[in-house]
Amino acid sequence: MLEARDITLFYGGSQILHGIDLTAKRGQITCVMGLNGTGKTSLLKAMAGRHPMQGTVTLDGKPLPPGAKARAQAGIAYVPQGREVFPQLTVAENLATGFACLPRDARRVPEEVFDLFPVLRDMAGRRGGDLSGGQQQQLAIARALVTKPRVLLLDEPTEGIQPNIIDQIGHVIRGLRDAGDMAIVLVEQRFDFAWGLADRIVALRRGAVLRDEARGEADRAAILADVSV
Repeated sequence: MLEARDITLFYGGSQILHGIDLTAKRGQITCVMGLNGTGKTSLLKAMAGRHPMQGTVTLDGKPLPPGAKARAQAGIAYVPQGREVFPQLTVAENLATGFACLPRDARRVPEEVFDLFPVLRDMAGRRGGDLSGGQQQQLAIARALVTKPRVLLLDEPTEGIQPNIIDQIGHVIRGLRDAGDMAIVLVEQRFDFAWGLADRIVALRRGAVLRDEARGEADRAAILADVSV
């Protein structure tokens, strides 16, 4: 279980997050939704250790150290908005960058990663910058999975992706959830995609939590109104 408590974050003199609490349980998908500019990406960056923050983040009750590398070593994997693949590196080399937080004897790409994204096996020698947007997104998720995460943070995985790849990514996320090995936090603008995957929904407004509800107890129309323009 990942628990974030009283997360507060500033960019310069501007306060972006205002004391956010979030819990993500193993074997569940927690979807974070809200209008643009409500702090969704900032929240993921804070939990991933990519931006200084106030508050605490614990995993199974143990406080996580600050810093992106330390949190990756602790089991937090972050798939950023925009994918951030290395354009001049091959697919295989991009995947190998996930080895940095692993002990030397664990530095290999699990075969299960290629089972989830077969196109990456076929394109192992192709440069990341030559892939389509959908293929780059698959590569970004696969690179995160190489780290053997206990928590997977996904920021807008469907952004700019063709529909057939969106369906495949949704299938992969659902399968990772059902395997029960990790907690998943999903930031997503496509409401139907998020609603279809969510076990729990956290809606943000102006950097604060507006709703935090199990999907089975949530009012779909009310949440849609809260997170839509």
